[in-house]
Amino acid sequence: MTQSVTVQTYDDSAALVEAAAAKLIDVIVDAQAARGTASVVLTGGGNGIGVLRALRADSGRIDWSKVDIFWGDERFVPAGHPDRNEVQAHEALLDHVPVDPARLHPMPYGDGAYAGDPDAAAHAYEHLLAAHAGGGPIPDFDVHLLGMGGEGHVNSLFPETDAVREQSRFVVGVTDSPKPPAERVTLTLPAVQRARRVWLLVAGADKAEATAAAIGGADPVDVPSAGALGAEETVWFLDRAAAANLPS
Repeated sequence: MTQSVTVQTYDDSAALVEAAAAKLIDVIVDAQAARGTASVVLTGGGNGIGVLRALRADSGRIDWSKVDIFWGDERFVPAGHPDRNEVQAHEALLDHVPVDPARLHPMPYGDGAYAGDPDAAAHAYEHLLAAHAGGGPIPDFDVHLLGMGGEGHVNSLFPETDAVREQSRFVVGVTDSPKPPAERVTLTLPAVQRARRVWLLVAGADKAEATAAAIGGADPVDVPSAGALGAEETVWFLDRAAAANLPS
C-alpha cells in the first residue's frame, strides 16, 4: 500500500513541528505547481496545532486561495465550541491567512442539522468528500496530518472499536469514544490510506510504546496508528522521547 515509511527523530516537539511545517510548505507549493491546487487534512492536538502556528509565522510561498482544507476528525459539539479542532485551526492559522472560505470543509456541528445524530453527520461529510473527489469516492489528499494518543489512536479511531474496524465507509460517527466527548465524527483508516502522504506528529515518553508497536507492524485494531499508511509516503515525526523504544 505505502511506498515508503520514514522515521524522523528530533530533539523535542518544537523541532519536529518546525520540520513538519517546513516540509508541508514544500508539498503544498509542489502540488499547486503540478495540479493548480493542494488538499490537506488537518488534525488537532498540541503538535498538529503547533504546525499550523508555524505556518502562520512563515507560509509566504503558499497560495492560500488554492488550498482545500479538510479535517480528519471532530468532536461532535456545537459550532464555535473551543474543543472543536476547526476552532483551534482558525485561531492558530486560518483566521490569519487569505484562505478561500469556499475551500474550508469543516465537519458538521453537534448543534446543527444533524444534532444528536453523528452518523448522519458522517454520511453528510462523506458526500462532501465525494463532491470534491474529481470522480473518486473521496479526494486523494496531498497530506493527512495525524497526532497519536498514548494507546495509539489516530483521528477518533480508538483501539478495539467499531470505527477502527470499519473497512468500507470513509467517514463514520462515533458514540462511544473512551476519551470525552463520546460523540465524534471521524475519517476511517480507508480514508486515511487514500492520502498521498500520511504524517504522524508524535512527542512524549507516554507515546513510545505505541509508536514502537505501530512502526513494528501491530494490528491496527489494537494500535490504530499502525494502519495510518499513505499511498505514497508515511512519515513519523518523533521527538526523542517518543522514539525511545525503537530499535537503535
